[in-house]
Amino acid sequence: MRRPVEPDRPAAPLAPAPFAFRRMALDDLARVMEIEKDGFAHPWSADLLRREMVHDWSTILLATELRDGRAGVAREAILGFIVFWLVHDELHVLNIATALEARRRGVGRALMDEAAQRARRGGAVLATLEVRRSNASAIALYRALGYRQVGIRPNYYADEGEDAIVMLLDL
Repeated sequence: MRRPVEPDRPAAPLAPAPFAFRRMALDDLARVMEIEKDGFAHPWSADLLRREMVHDWSTILLATELRDGRAGVAREAILGFIVFWLVHDELHVLNIATALEARRRGVGRALMDEAAQRARRGGAVLATLEVRRSNASAIALYRALGYRQVGIRPNYYADEGEDAIVMLLDL
C-alpha cells in the first residue's frame, strides 16, 4: 500500500543570526580599545587601529548585538572585532578579540567565519594567521575552523620572546 504524498510544507523560518557585523567607525575606537586592552598584555595602540581603518586592503569588522537600553530603547553593543587584510587572493588575520562579557558565546568563531566569507566573495583562496604558541584556546578554535599549522616564527612576539604558530586555511 502506497502512502499519500504530503503537500509541500513551507520551510520553517530561519533563526536570526545571533550577531550583526559592520565595519568599524571612528566613533567605535574607545570601545574597541577597551576590548583590546582587556584581551592582550601588549595591546595595539589607538593610532595603529586608526591607521588600519584607512588602508584599502584592511578591514576592522565588528560583531554587534542589540540590547535593551534605557526607556526600552535598543542600543548596539560591540562584542568583538577582527582586523584582517585582503591582498590579492589571500586573507590575512592580524588581530581578533572578544569583549570579556561576551566570551564563550561564539563571537570569535562568528568573526572568523564572516571574515572568511567576505574574503571568498573578494576572490581569496587562502587564509593565514599567526597565533601565540601559548594561546591554546585560539589554536583550538582555528583548528576547528579547518586551519592547519604550516610553520613557526621564532620570537615573533618579541615582548615575551614567544614563538608564533603560522596557520593556513584553504578557502
